[in-house]
Amino acid sequence: MKLKLISLVLIALLAILQYPLWFGKGGLMRVHELNRQVAEQKSVNESLRLRNQQMEGDVRSLSDGVEAVEERARNDFGMVKNGEVYIQLVQPDTSKSNTNPSTSKPSSADTKPAQ
Repeated sequence: MKLKLISLVLIALLAILQYPLWFGKGGLMRVHELNRQVAEQKSVNESLRLRNQQMEGDVRSLSDGVEAVEERARNDFGMVKNGEVYIQLVQPDTSKSNTNPSTSKPSSADTKPAQ
């Protein structure tokens, strides 16, 4: 009888001591979650570092030479130099039908027979 009581007390003490290890503030579950968050943040930091390097290169090229400024003006603002001719090629919009847009009647292909 005493042996069973001592065993139960020891098992209870072991369970009480194990609880913080698994579920406490510094427990294994929390450590696993924090490791996952660290890996996710490292991924975000890497993508931001690459973006910063690209921006740093852009700033360097814009501050060093005129060619980068001209390229930026052409691409972003559509600017041209004096004496240049600007030609813009536009793809035709094939999603629109060839019917008159002022008519609001649906075509026979758009209507479904009533069932």
